[in-house]
Amino acid sequence: MSAIEIRGLRKEFGRVVAVEAVDLVAEPGEFVALIGHNGAGKSTTIKVLTGQLMPTAGTVHVGGVDVSKDPGLAREKLGYVPEDPALYEYLTAREFLELVVALRGAGDLEEALALTGLGDDADRLIREYSQGMRRKTALAAAVVSKPPVVILDEALNGLDPPSAARVKASLRALCEQGTTVLLSTHVLETVERVADRVVMLAHGRVVADERIADIGAEGLEALFLERIGESLERS
Repeated sequence: MSAIEIRGLRKEFGRVVAVEAVDLVAEPGEFVALIGHNGAGKSTTIKVLTGQLMPTAGTVHVGGVDVSKDPGLAREKLGYVPEDPALYEYLTAREFLELVVALRGAGDLEEALALTGLGDDADRLIREYSQGMRRKTALAAAVVSKPPVVILDEALNGLDPPSAARVKASLRALCEQGTTVLLSTHVLETVERVADRVVMLAHGRVVADERIADIGAEGLEALFLERIGESLERS
């Protein structure tokens, strides 16, 4: 059973078609990067996948659960970090993670703190945190209960280089344990270093779905520019 299965996804906002005929499948233990230009449909796809938006057409499954039919059960199978995470300002990171563990019914708080390297800062109020530390807290909350699927929407933005390196290594380790990671990002270098596959969107459609190992010597940037150019010519 696939960890993520999107078939024929279409999402309309009035007369605007944000996503059209998107297919995306990710298997257990796979690290998939979702890339595209601004307005390509990445965030819309993720919001449908996480049950924040209902699809106009098509099907979306997480861990075999139809997100449209049972969004609550689907959410139990995933951890999610939005581009702008909302946190409880007057809790410490440790207290926030304790709340998440209580709501989820399980979790390894110390392991999640170690993953993000919050250290002694875990006992400071979140309202005192920098943007990077807030993002670390949101990442820890996403993985603390060890869900089978982790979805990250630009979640590595704002991390300093040592923290970013730590989180990337930890995400790879999670994949080796069977967790599926879907990362939406603009940073192509990150994709080339950590992802197994890249799915590229342009104007609401999938224009490339390639294994990183199969991308030629010119690299991901050249492929990105080529496919975006082809999409513009067709539109």
